[in-house]
Amino acid sequence: MEEEYQQILKNAEAAIKSVETRADFESFKASVVGPNGELTKAMKGMAKVPKEDKPRVGKALNMVKKDLEALFQKHLKTIEDREMAARIGAPVDPSLPVPGESWGGKHPLTKVREEIIHIFRRVGFSVAEGPEVETEYYCFDALNTPSDHPARDLQDTYYFPPQTRFANISQKEKERYLLRTHTSSVQIRTMLETEPPVRIVSPGRCFRRDTADATHSANFHQIEGLYVDRKVSVRDLKALLDYFIKSLLGPSAKTRFRPHFFPYTEPSFEVDFSASHLGKVGSQWIEIAGCGLVHPSVFESVGYDSKEWSGFAFGMGIERIAMILHGVDDIRYFYQNDQRFLQQFQG
Repeated sequence: MEEEYQQILKNAEAAIKSVETRADFESFKASVVGPNGELTKAMKGMAKVPKEDKPRVGKALNMVKKDLEALFQKHLKTIEDREMAARIGAPVDPSLPVPGESWGGKHPLTKVREEIIHIFRRVGFSVAEGPEVETEYYCFDALNTPSDHPARDLQDTYYFPPQTRFANISQKEKERYLLRTHTSSVQIRTMLETEPPVRIVSPGRCFRRDTADATHSANFHQIEGLYVDRKVSVRDLKALLDYFIKSLLGPSAKTRFRPHFFPYTEPSFEVDFSASHLGKVGSQWIEIAGCGLVHPSVFESVGYDSKEWSGFAFGMGIERIAMILHGVDDIRYFYQNDQRFLQQFQG
């Protein structure tokens, strides 16, 4: 009996090499261990084995069963690997170019940001960046924003829990941490570290508790500018923004100032533009930025002598400019990562 079991195993090891498909495998397995298989028939002979020999013969039978199961599992894995390879196809050479004509590129907001920075670099501005997590001092207090100002409400600003601590974000005292609502905090940090004159633009991401719609998002991008020197006037501010708008939108674009209020500038203005050559804009006036002369209280908070130094600041939304430039009517398109939308801006 033991020799018969071993012979069945040897026959199976030899015959299974020619089994190539899953159907043939199942048929072959049944011919060995199925109800009418060779091993099943041989097992029926156990009834004739003397009682004293049954433990030895049973052990030999179990060993053969175990070896056959391992043989079947190994060969089935080979068949499955062969089937998977057939579905995947020929091996790919990773050094070859990507098939098709689809190439990656910069996000439209990145391209607009770089274009804005390039325009201001041409007139001597450098780029300054700061943390997205800020404290109340740098985001509000140093910018002459009173404690009861609506911008500081929990309904408008993302505050961190009182016990939150950031080892890499400096505090003036023990004021709360928050996600910055504008990049004006970068201007404060720059002036605290730099003696005038100062000429910077500060691009970056900002956060406010806005309900998402076609023109608002809780996450958005701003770029703000700061110029500090002696005898800086509104005329200098208007000249710079005229230059910027014409460089960005074309030589026929126009700007105008409307009086406004910001706690960190005095006087303060809203900036409108018109560009009749842009079909989506036409000759109507559209708001694009806020600006003004830096408030003396802001200079005092950073240690600048407001009698010696003066300056102006301005800020605008990068998404808003991108929407104007490209005729996009919903700010949410910029964040959805829809390839059909993004591919329009490549090249």
